[in-house]
This record gives sequence, structure tokens and C-alpha cells, in this order.
Amino acid sequence: MNSVFGLDIGGSGIKGAPVDLSRGELVGERVRLLTPPGAKVGELAKTAGEVVASFGYSGLAGAAFPAVIIDGHARSASNIDTGWIGTDVAGTLSDTTSCDIRVLNDADAAGLAEMRYGAGRDVAGTVALFTLGTGIGSALFLDGTLIPNTELGHLEIDGQDAELKTADSAREREDLTWEHWARRLSKYLRHFEALLWPDLFIIGGGVSRKADKFVPLIEGVRTKIVVAQLQNDAGIIGAALWASEA
Repeated sequence: MNSVFGLDIGGSGIKGAPVDLSRGELVGERVRLLTPPGAKVGELAKTAGEVVASFGYSGLAGAAFPAVIIDGHARSASNIDTGWIGTDVAGTLSDTTSCDIRVLNDADAAGLAEMRYGAGRDVAGTVALFTLGTGIGSALFLDGTLIPNTELGHLEIDGQDAELKTADSAREREDLTWEHWARRLSKYLRHFEALLWPDLFIIGGGVSRKADKFVPLIEGVRTKIVVAQLQNDAGIIGAALWASEA
């Protein structure tokens, strides 16, 4: 099975496309629709169905979802309605997409894609991927095996949830310079590596497109840092890969 549909569901947009898993590439242009205001269960699931229907696709599909996912159910909700907590996400999306949906955390999906096809390919040891955006998503791997549902963007630093000060949204909200924000990011990464001693950091999320503005400014971090390669397609690709192998 070389082509599987991938959905990447977020608080602002829902995007998807079939994925050629032999190459880790989208088959054609992805479709993106705005997430309905409030991201409530029925409306969001219906919009996901519209994305899939635009391709006339049915069959196996994966969905990257902004929540802790256990046995297909959401156990948290990040930038979506809290009504999703406890919901059978896989079942709900299967109903509205007419597909057999397998679901996983969105940062985990991006990490799977990068480990198979991108910046983490063939890297052994402990690898941590961070998606820097509205919050900080994290994906953790040991010798290529995913340790699912880590919420390491919420590490407490100086008595505060790290993502409140270190996510890209904090940079924008506080109008920080790249230098100031890089100091905060450096502190977060140093705290993380003191706990887990990783072999590689992969920096992803939308701000990774501007990596040249802040990655060279990161200081005092001993772990090798690379930039994610698949960028906005990583969630779609990782979701499809998860569906094919889960």
C-alpha cells in the first residue's frame, strides 16, 4: 500500500492529501480549509470530511490531532473545544470522512515523518522534535521508536509553563526580537537536555521557515540542532504513515 490519505487537524486549519509512502511526498496539491470557529466536535469533523471528499478518497487514512490520543480517544484538547476530551476521535472522523481513520497526536505525526523521511532519518539514540507555534508540541524517539503523547512543551521553568514564554506565539504577542526569543528558547532547550540528554533536536513548526533568524542565536546547548525538512507537510505525511503501520 503506497498511497494513504493524511489529515492534519489544527485549531486554525484542516489540511489533507493522499501521500505516496514510498517517497514520503504528497500526491498532488493539498487542500486546506479553515477550522470552524470554536472547533467544536460536529463542525470540525464535518470540515475534515469535506477535505477528504474533495479528493474523492475512501479507504485507510490517518489524522494528526491536537490532543493526547489514547486508543483513538482524545484525553486533552489544545486550541480546540474541550468537548473533544473523552471523544472517540477515530470513530467520529471515520463517520464523517467515510474512511478507516487512525489518529495520533499532531506533534507525534510530524516527528514520525521527519524520522522516516526528513531531518531525523537514520538517526539513532534519543531524538526530540519540537513544533514551535501557538504552543510547543513535542515528539520523542528512542532509536527511531516513538514514545507517544509527550507534552514536554509544558515543562515548568522558573515557575511557569514553558510554552507560555517560549512558543512562537509568545514572540509575536510580546513583540520580542529574534535575539530575545532565542535566549528564551536556549533556556528551554538547556532545561530539556539536562533531563534527557538527547542526541538530536529537530526544530519544526511554522517558524522553522525562518530558522536562519534564530537558530544561529541559540547558545549554551550541547545537543546538535537541525531544522525540520518537511515543514507544513509533515503532519499530513506522518498521519498517513501512522495509518499504514499502526
